[in-house]
Amino acid sequence: MNATPAQRVLLFGGSFDPVHHGHLIVSRHVAERLGIERVVLIPSRQPPHKPSVALTSVEHRLAMCRLAVQDDALFEVSDWEARQTGPNYTLTTVSHFRGVLGAGVALHWLIGMDSLAELTTWYRADELVEACTIVAAARPGHEPPSIDHLLARFSAAQARRLLDQVVSGPRIDIASTEIRGRVRAGRSIRYLVPESVRAYIESHRLYAGT
Repeated sequence: MNATPAQRVLLFGGSFDPVHHGHLIVSRHVAERLGIERVVLIPSRQPPHKPSVALTSVEHRLAMCRLAVQDDALFEVSDWEARQTGPNYTLTTVSHFRGVLGAGVALHWLIGMDSLAELTTWYRADELVEACTIVAAARPGHEPPSIDHLLARFSAAQARRLLDQVVSGPRIDIASTEIRGRVRAGRSIRYLVPESVRAYIESHRLYAGT
């Protein structure tokens, strides 16, 4: 994974169980708004905030991400978190990419608006917001937290910077939970996920018994 010194890179971590059009539309919109040149999808083996959640194998989730973006040069998929064992925190991932891409690259980390309110509970969150630019995308049913809420963990300058990096745009009301439920109920997921992902889910009989 190479980058030019002044490149702007958007890192987008998550379960992606499965990846869907909401993930792709929102991340592309954010990239266009901020002049991002590369978007990296980073499926997590087991998110530390979901230690007991049973996820589809990370190999399947990586494969679906790769299929979803195979024809879009803006995107790439990283298996770095998938190869880690034990809890892997966002700060660790950002530090890895900083080491790989170099100090001159502008690293951004994309989260949903719901996660912005929870950021105060994240592992070494005050260090994380200094290590990269946290970008929060609008999400249906969620408003930005108050600055007082953020001040419980962050400095005034950090809190203002977090709120300044809220990106409005398309509010795509699609959730992976909904997609898994539709598959389980025998309902169509066409147009919720890329066709290549839909075909992969069907051929591997994912989610049918969950």
